[in-house]
Amino acid sequence: MKLIFLGTRGYIAEKSRLHRRHASVLVGYRRSRLLIDHGADWTGRGAKITPRPRALLITHAHPDHAGGLTRTVPWPVWATTDTWRALAAEIGAAPQQRHEFQVGNPFTIGEIRATPFAVAHSTRAPAVGFRLEAGRAAVCYVPDVAYIPERAGALQGTALYVGDGASLERSLVRRVKGRLIGHAPIRTQLTWCAKEGVPRAIFTHLGEDIVGGDERVLKARLRRMARERGVDADLAKDGLEMVIRSG
Repeated sequence: MKLIFLGTRGYIAEKSRLHRRHASVLVGYRRSRLLIDHGADWTGRGAKITPRPRALLITHAHPDHAGGLTRTVPWPVWATTDTWRALAAEIGAAPQQRHEFQVGNPFTIGEIRATPFAVAHSTRAPAVGFRLEAGRAAVCYVPDVAYIPERAGALQGTALYVGDGASLERSLVRRVKGRLIGHAPIRTQLTWCAKEGVPRAIFTHLGEDIVGGDERVLKARLRRMARERGVDADLAKDGLEMVIRSG
């Protein structure tokens, strides 16, 4: 399985040479390719994405994940019923090729199997992550997350965790009407990886402190935290390509 990080920036004003566009990833295996998320930074740029994906999967309805959708996006678009409902007022007419998936029910795009799982992140825009499997490789992709209710099922046996880079150590999680929302810090997500036996993690959807900070210093802190937990970790950057061979 091959991952190409097309964008790695969160919903922030800051940009840098390494983090120019909203978080989006192209997943490929043999001749199968799918795209995950298409934020506002990508409006009108879909036709320029190469290699061309066969489908677009949306994690949730926030503008940095779905703000680039228009009626004429050039691929079939997959999202939950909740996400389509939340997007109805934002994009007007739905894309011409609209599909729905349900949490916990796997579906396939070519030779890539995607299993969506629920994550706590937002009450107004319910979010999912994806367990992606192709060949013998399995990857967990969860760019916005406060908490994963069924964490073991999502992470166990995966070779790579792709997580939420909104904050390195400061928690951005809060409780609203008894529900957790926001962003778990990278430090917490590394602990999840350690507990579930995931050997490698990389973080996208990067926050203002990381995009606007000294990335060399921040990477050193990240790798120190990761070593303490027995995990290999790094920050993603726009254009980064990774090959994942097995779990």
